[in-house]
Amino acid sequence: MADKSSANAYWAANIRVIVISLIIWFACSFGLGILLRPALSGISVGGAAIGFWFAQNGSIYELQILLFV
Repeated sequence: MADKSSANAYWAANIRVIVISLIIWFACSFGLGILLRPALSGISVGGAAIGFWFAQNGSIYELQILLFV
């Protein structure tokens, strides 16, 4: 019985980490890249507006950071 409860605790913690990571990734890619793009249009990164940068590159970089974390 103890083995089953520890397995359930492991999967509960694992699912929690996955859900939190997906929420952070969604907020970064969709929120900053699409919803807040007009508000962020005055800031530029490498010659492109930061909203465009988040939509094109930021979500990929954010995913890589989350994978290492």
